[in-house]
Amino acid sequence: MQTPLGSGFSAASTVGDVLEGVDLRGKVALVTGGYSGLGKVTVDALRSAGADVHAIGRDVVDLMDPGGIDAFVEPFLGTGQPLHVLVNSAGIMANPLTRDARGFESQFVTNHLGHFQLTTRLLPALRRAEGARVVSLSSRGHRYSPVHFEDWNFEHREYEPYLGYGQSKTADALFAVELDAREQANGIRAFAVHPGSIITNLTRYADPATLQQGGFLDENGAPVIDPARGLKTPEQGAATQVWCATSPQLDGLGGVYCEDVDIAVIHIDEKPDAGVLAITAGAFGVLPSAIDRDNARRLWTLSEELLARG
Repeated sequence: MQTPLGSGFSAASTVGDVLEGVDLRGKVALVTGGYSGLGKVTVDALRSAGADVHAIGRDVVDLMDPGGIDAFVEPFLGTGQPLHVLVNSAGIMANPLTRDARGFESQFVTNHLGHFQLTTRLLPALRRAEGARVVSLSSRGHRYSPVHFEDWNFEHREYEPYLGYGQSKTADALFAVELDAREQANGIRAFAVHPGSIITNLTRYADPATLQQGGFLDENGAPVIDPARGLKTPEQGAATQVWCATSPQLDGLGGVYCEDVDIAVIHIDEKPDAGVLAITAGAFGVLPSAIDRDNARRLWTLSEELLARG
């Protein structure tokens, strides 16, 4: 399954390219993080193709607040409408150690656990669509860290912002694997996406000097655009998630990790590497551990246990 299709698109393709000829009239979509960055581009693109799109920002649903998530889901389910597309695009990256009211580390909660709760609570609406897609925003940053099941919450090891980010992005990829396996019989297919390296509000905790040194910013502090190296505009970055959400090329497929508007290759170097940047040669593909079914099942069980704690 984790084999490129030869989609005909490229790293430089935009949301407009992947939606050419796609008619989403009559479809209902929901996008978290829908008011800024890649989320907003995704919302605008889906609406341009005719979809009825619900954009969710933190003022509507705080992914670190389990009660707030349920408070949003209940009236949505009460409408009886189907949900054809769910794009879990909201996220944070490499912030200082922060914990929610339960004591859970913020990147794991915001990037994975909150979306796990939202998605599983919305399953009745997704099943009602009789052909739904769920897209989870992972990242090439999953290579920074696997999920440390014995200490996912940084209680017995020192917190490092990019290790926390990498762990959460590995979790996003694993969630798509297990969700697809569990729900494809109900017409739901799931995908994980690396959008590329895009300078948005997501990078607000990053040191500009570090970004410049890494090749993400030029000497004037402006974003470098070079899609072949993963350095993209928001319209290019959102293309893969929009493609996963809508493309007929993916009919009958799911549980895969995608980048550059195609299914990604499996990266043969299993070793996580905190030094991987967009400009690093060969820094493409997905690590086997991020699409491993046993890891995915284990993460699902852990996530259910964490939600049960209240």
